[in-house]
Amino acid sequence: MDAKVALEWVDQLVFEHQGKHLNDLEREVFLGSWDGKSYPEIYPLNPTYLEKYVGYKLWQKISQALGEKVTKKTIRGAVERYQQKENIIQATQISGELLQLSTPVYRVFVSHGHGELNLRLAQQLEAVLTQVGNPVFLAAWEVIRSPLNQQDSDFLAQIDRELKQCDAFILLLSPQSSHSEMVIEELRQVRELQDTHPHRLPKLIPIWVNCPANLPLNHDLRSYLWGTMQYTWSGQQDTVLLLQKILSVFQESIHESPPQYSPLDWDEAELENQPNLVIQSHKPPSISSLSIKPFYSSVIPSPFPVAEPELPSGQVRLESAFYIKRVPHEDQCYQEISHPGALIRLKAPRQMGKTSLMARILEQGREQGYRAVPLSFQHADKTIFTNLNHLLQWLCSKVTRKLKLAYHIPDYWSNTFGSKDNCTAYFEDYLLSQSDQPLVLGLDEVDRVFQYPNIADDFFSLLRAWYEEANYGGGDSELWEKLRLVIVHSTEVYIPLDINQSPFNVGLPIELTEFTATQVEELAQRHGLNWGGVEVETLMRLVGGHPYLVRVALYHLVQYSMSLDQFAEIAPTEGGIYSDHLRRHLWNLQQHPQLAEAFYQVVCSSQPVELESILAFKLHSLGLVHLQGNEVTPRFQLYQNYFGRRLKLKP
Repeated sequence: MDAKVALEWVDQLVFEHQGKHLNDLEREVFLGSWDGKSYPEIYPLNPTYLEKYVGYKLWQKISQALGEKVTKKTIRGAVERYQQKENIIQATQISGELLQLSTPVYRVFVSHGHGELNLRLAQQLEAVLTQVGNPVFLAAWEVIRSPLNQQDSDFLAQIDRELKQCDAFILLLSPQSSHSEMVIEELRQVRELQDTHPHRLPKLIPIWVNCPANLPLNHDLRSYLWGTMQYTWSGQQDTVLLLQKILSVFQESIHESPPQYSPLDWDEAELENQPNLVIQSHKPPSISSLSIKPFYSSVIPSPFPVAEPELPSGQVRLESAFYIKRVPHEDQCYQEISHPGALIRLKAPRQMGKTSLMARILEQGREQGYRAVPLSFQHADKTIFTNLNHLLQWLCSKVTRKLKLAYHIPDYWSNTFGSKDNCTAYFEDYLLSQSDQPLVLGLDEVDRVFQYPNIADDFFSLLRAWYEEANYGGGDSELWEKLRLVIVHSTEVYIPLDINQSPFNVGLPIELTEFTATQVEELAQRHGLNWGGVEVETLMRLVGGHPYLVRVALYHLVQYSMSLDQFAEIAPTEGGIYSDHLRRHLWNLQQHPQLAEAFYQVVCSSQPVELESILAFKLHSLGLVHLQGNEVTPRFQLYQNYFGRRLKLKP
């Protein structure tokens, strides 16, 4: 528990028992004692007075409030024991109210992220749900902050096992965890598990803990939470109602018939007619007294960086002062998108700014009067990729909805023709014919399609055919000239594609590189830092010119008045600002042992390492290595320092 949180909690408890709050000197003694300081360290001017009078009375007050003898050395343990006892008492009272609800046994995974408040609520949920018969696993990513040992690696493996076995996933969200890469990764895996489970398990239950109603969310989080019933918790008064709702969700037994699910359900036309549609569960709550309201409306999310916080958490807002223009790529793209039948290919590893640039290209198109549609394959369900027909119907449905057109796909889909012909006809006769305005289609994260070779070849050859129809075709060329494509991917194309049918060797290729020293210095100045070459070199020695990692560093250096030396020392550790980012990579690597082994070879070598092409491509797409041919080197000193120690701990 944080010292300040503990102080406020104890101060309130003392006030409830004695009617008086702790004075300023007592508060100093408490904080110093909690951190293990001696009386001379706390108050050098008169430590004897502090010990004999202030400290003596303070420990008496707290002893009476906690119901046990408390000393300077035992304060931490006493507070923790009291809270555990309080949790058990509250859990017993609450579960007594809830026992009348007969529910099936669910394995519950509770992810509570950072913060003492989230931890206390998670512990209370655990106590109650366990008492009514549901096994509970608590997971907080910040617990891995101990010195390096094998237990940390085992903990990540346990997280992976529990996530795959759970029937319900309860996610406690805070303003801090809403930016967490680990939270995004958890949600991504939960959604994938739902895609492959006949009953759409685990059930996803997001709970916002003391969050403002206008909290801005990045696109990934909004997309993964879309369509779920979300709840708020603002105090102990909400706990019983919250638990009632959780148990009522559990009453939808895993033995019931699976819900009727279609990969296109969320594309129904009526969604567009309700812009403020409130998220609804599949069934109305069975608890009539439930008054907790959904946290957000399910407005169809867009990958444009709208209302993003300045703490880097995805795409950079269009109006952000911290966006660095990608020279000369941006001007090249703006010019190219005005050409009939244009195709732009953006390539770079993860978190390099591809989606931010795509958003600006589409915005440039809008300013010229074009229709612009952004799509991300990352958020498509696995069922979409089961066959080409599903994928192309999904594509047509998404474009239709984004353009706010009526849903007429069944009218154009015929069993007589193949899905590629159907999709082409739909674009020709409906989407492109609806307006004289060009249509700019941004396809983000197309790497996802690479994972499905059975449909990849046909899908990409279709894009190539559209491009050729616009540039070299006959009678319909004028129609297809209105289509402008922006294709975004993270890695080389590692699947075999016919060179004459691939869209990856035509159009304008743009490969985003890291920021230069000049750009890093400019970004530092925009953060109010008066940096020169020495400071820039120190930061870039650790994280290069990686846009995301540089912005995270500058944000924390300014926000928390941290020195550059302090930052550099703790950056590759679990206590550093990149811990969430590094653990996400570690978790992914541990789930793919072959990748982990290959990367361990790379970080342990002082020379470039030659790997199999697919392994090299995947490590590059994750942003972990520099790639030249099949030879790879660690991308940053940050990764070499962290993973060189972490990966050697594997069993």
